[in-house]
Amino acid sequence: MPLLFAGIIVVPGWLAGIGDDEKKIVEVVDRTGLYENFFLSQSDDVCTFVAVPTIGDEAIDSLKSVQHDGFRAVMIISDDLSKNPDGIAVYSDRQVPGNIKRHIEQITSRHIEELKLQSYNIPELDKIISESKTDIRVATYKWSDDGKESSSNSETAVIVGLAATMLIYMFIFISGSQVMSAVVQEKANRIVEVMVCSVKPWELMWGKIIAVALVCLTQIALWIAMTGAIITIISGGLTADNGTALLQTGTDAMTEDKMMSMIPAFVSAVNWGYIIFMFMIYFIGGYLLYASLFAAIGASVDNESDTNQFMLPITMVVLFALYAGIYSAENPDGPLALWCSMIPFTSPIVMMVRIPFDIPSWQIAVSLGLLALTIIGCIWLSAKIYRVGILMYGKKPSWKEIAKWIRY
Repeated sequence: MPLLFAGIIVVPGWLAGIGDDEKKIVEVVDRTGLYENFFLSQSDDVCTFVAVPTIGDEAIDSLKSVQHDGFRAVMIISDDLSKNPDGIAVYSDRQVPGNIKRHIEQITSRHIEELKLQSYNIPELDKIISESKTDIRVATYKWSDDGKESSSNSETAVIVGLAATMLIYMFIFISGSQVMSAVVQEKANRIVEVMVCSVKPWELMWGKIIAVALVCLTQIALWIAMTGAIITIISGGLTADNGTALLQTGTDAMTEDKMMSMIPAFVSAVNWGYIIFMFMIYFIGGYLLYASLFAAIGASVDNESDTNQFMLPITMVVLFALYAGIYSAENPDGPLALWCSMIPFTSPIVMMVRIPFDIPSWQIAVSLGLLALTIIGCIWLSAKIYRVGILMYGKKPSWKEIAKWIRY
């Protein structure tokens, strides 16, 4: 899995950086006579512009039948682009690549802008415009109850919140599925019949939940450590080979000095100790809530193929919580974020998006209180289902029958 994760992160960037040796020819038919020389001077690695004498529509049709090696297109300029921006079109026998389309649009737009500026006959107008452009960067700060100021960064808060949300989401599904599979396997092999002679069903379910949690935490820690080490080794090797940033995909890569200067601001933008503490609280709370439900599902069926009927409602709720968390990142105080961070079945995922934004303490207290009460209720219900379901064979129970088990 670490090799797979590293490959998913590294390989796309590496493939994107591999050059395309295919020759790309764009034949320019300029019926206005205004832009032919400009395009001939713009030939580069993206594409090569070739002038074609101004010809009629019938002659243009004959160009379509000419066979060429590599990509070939015909660009027709039919009107003055400064007055009619739609007077340019590109024809080809296959889909025009996006990079060629963007390249033509960018160089043409810049050229038309320069022509329009020159038409005003104002000396050094381009210099005036260039000097008038100002890039404003707003520094943001927050103050504590004692009046002390510290830097803040909403981008960092969004990144940290979404990362924590994704980890909890993944952990709930991975560990919950392992709890359910373990219960189903023990039930199918009749091992559980021997085990309940020594321990109570309640103790057996708790042991299963805690053991799988420890296994998953160890597994995830190893995945993170090994994936980071593999990515560091691979990226270092690739960077040493080509001297460029590993994941540069068409934009200017950040310099090492610039990245290093951003690290202190990133680290100081959030209270890491508080976020890690709250992450562990909601991490454990979300796991206990859903693991107990997964254990009850596993005890209710004879094989894993029968779990889909009962898994669908849980899956829908968890997916809704994930999307609610993603959409709440830009508006952590909105009604969607507020209510989903209070509802116990969505709060472990959504609340982690809001916590980096320093939400009121009473909201966290209410959320944790409701989550604790719901965990106790779900574990009690799951234990009632578990103690009956682990000894039931030969029939897939309905929701009505499971409700009867709870009343036994």
